[in-house]
Amino acid sequence: MIEPMPQSSALASLEFAAIAPARAVDEIAAQVREMIATGRLKPGDRLPSERDLSARLHVSRNTLREALRALEHAGIIEMRKGATGGAFVRSGSSGVIVNGLRDLYHLGAITPEQLTEARVWMSEIVVRIACERATEEDFAALDANIEAAAKAADFDERARHNREFHVILARATRNPIMVITMESIMAVFAHFIAKIGPSDNSFILPSRRRFMKHLRARDAAAAAAEMKKALARLQTKYMDQWSARSAAAAGR
Repeated sequence: MIEPMPQSSALASLEFAAIAPARAVDEIAAQVREMIATGRLKPGDRLPSERDLSARLHVSRNTLREALRALEHAGIIEMRKGATGGAFVRSGSSGVIVNGLRDLYHLGAITPEQLTEARVWMSEIVVRIACERATEEDFAALDANIEAAAKAADFDERARHNREFHVILARATRNPIMVITMESIMAVFAHFIAKIGPSDNSFILPSRRRFMKHLRARDAAAAAAEMKKALARLQTKYMDQWSARSAAAAGR
């Protein structure tokens, strides 16, 4: 017979409150979030077993499972299978934010104009911070990305490297919020580019190489100006392609 995983004294003493059935799922999630916020649950902690937790909350196991699924989808917990499985508090992931922004774009809450505009603004901030904080390792990673893009076999591969360039640059800020935000913008851009189709952007690689000279020199004004010029040119091309595609679709 498989022995249940032992609970630490701290986890065993967690005081879950019985809840009203009508709002059971929301209230269960709220209690777990509150325990994480106050430090009573920490990343890596395992929640009590379904049997134990459903008894403490005075809810059915089906209701509890629905609440746990909601927390899993929100990126708060991770469900693991097997004898040592259960519901574990996650250490944090950018996936929820990336998916959320992507969903907003697909739902029409974010327009292509707003997406391209935000990338220009965000990139200028990232560039200025990276000029102060980037290390030789960051420079090497950016240079390697540029060379990989130059050797790309097709547009899709080249576009993927070009988007990754912005994420690598964001990492040079040493700020996870900047990285997550840029990852989210680039993830949505991947869908946007897939919609409008490939285009010849031969000016990007020369611009990247000029940009790197300014970045290595820690010349924030020149680096930001070079980045803004390239992205503004791309923005114009993208919006022209989007308008042409929308007009063609409307004429069908």
